[in-house]
Amino acid sequence: MKINWTYIKGFLLLALVMFLFGFSNERNSAKKIDAIKIEFEEGNNLFMDYQMVNKLLIQNEEQLKNKPKSVIDLHKLEVNILSHPMVAHASVYLTVDGSLKTKIKQRTPIARILTGNKSYYIDSQAKIMPLSKNHSARVLLVSGSVSEEDNSEIHYLVSAILSDDFLRKQIVGIKKTPQNEYILKPRVGEHNIVLGKLNNLLVKFKNLKSFYNKTMGDKTINNYSTLNLKYNNQVVCTKK
Repeated sequence: MKINWTYIKGFLLLALVMFLFGFSNERNSAKKIDAIKIEFEEGNNLFMDYQMVNKLLIQNEEQLKNKPKSVIDLHKLEVNILSHPMVAHASVYLTVDGSLKTKIKQRTPIARILTGNKSYYIDSQAKIMPLSKNHSARVLLVSGSVSEEDNSEIHYLVSAILSDDFLRKQIVGIKKTPQNEYILKPRVGEHNIVLGKLNNLLVKFKNLKSFYNKTMGDKTINNYSTLNLKYNNQVVCTKK
């Protein structure tokens, strides 16, 4: 019987590859973590610091450094990181050189709520975000009769302001009244803007910008104490 050396060589080559792969994988699993690397997508640590992240990475109250790769539960570490209220996204993985690397994207605050003795941020997803000892974000301040049930409404209002280049520079504060209406505080001009409820919001802002174009042009903007946008398609002004 003729021996098919081609099949035998192929089988031996496959067995060798599998052996080398298994050997390499075993050695890699036994290799210990020699460094913990943390990277913030924003390029700095802002609301979180590296010590805070290191605490979230601790498994069973033991340091990860010098532990074998095989005992590291990457999924659990990711869950720990994502449980922090400052974190929007996170990935934890092992590198070829023996490092445990964590990449973190922090949440983005768009407004700071100040009501009673409580203060917190609302982020770009309309979720509550706690204040940080490491960094204070320069965002719109919302005060008055605010509760957590107002998050979606405030998010809608703030997002509309931030999406408009003029309003983003002009509006510096928002106050919510007990009647569930909103008053805006401008950067330029010693007046209040009575917005009322948020119905027809974009139309109200269009009328407001038209009024500003005129009064800033003729320099009469400082003649008014109140600009009222509550009424249909008009700006009702109160002079000082």
